[in-house]
Amino acid sequence: MSLRFLGIDPKPFRHLFGLKDAALARLGIERHRVTASPGTPDRISLRDLQPGQTALLMHYVHQPADTPYRASHAIFVGEADGEAACYVDTLPPALALRPLSLRAFSRGHRMLDADLVTADAALDSAARLLARPDVAYLHAHYARPGCFAARVERA
Repeated sequence: MSLRFLGIDPKPFRHLFGLKDAALARLGIERHRVTASPGTPDRISLRDLQPGQTALLMHYVHQPADTPYRASHAIFVGEADGEAACYVDTLPPALALRPLSLRAFSRGHRMLDADLVTADAALDSAARLLARPDVAYLHAHYARPGCFAARVERA
C-alpha cells in the first residue's frame, strides 16, 4: 500500500512571517533563530530547519474535530515561503530522525489504534495501520515531546 506524509498548509501562517517580535508575542507566538540542526522540525516542509533560519513556535490545533480526541500542542513553523510537503512512500527527513507515535483515526475522528516506532519501522507500521478498513488517516507525533509531526494518508 502506498502512503503519503503531509506537511501542514502554510497559508494560515503566512501573515505572521516577518511580524515584529512584540506583535507575535501578543498572539502567544515566539520567533526562534535556529542555531543547530537537527533540533527544529518544520511542520510545513517536514525537514529540520538550518542554522540561521527562523521558526515561529506556536500553539496549533492538529485534531480540530469536536470529539474527545480534539487535540493541540506547540509546533515550529519555518518562516519561509514554500508549499506543504508531500512524501510518498518515504519517511520525511524530520520524522526519520526521531522516535514516533503513530495514531490511527476513524472517519469520525476517533482514535482506533496507536503504535510507538523508531524510524526504521515507521513505514511498515503506518502501512499496517492504514490497511485497516476502519482507519481513515494517521497522525504522526514526535514521541518524546508529544507534538504533532505530520498527517499520514493512503496515497
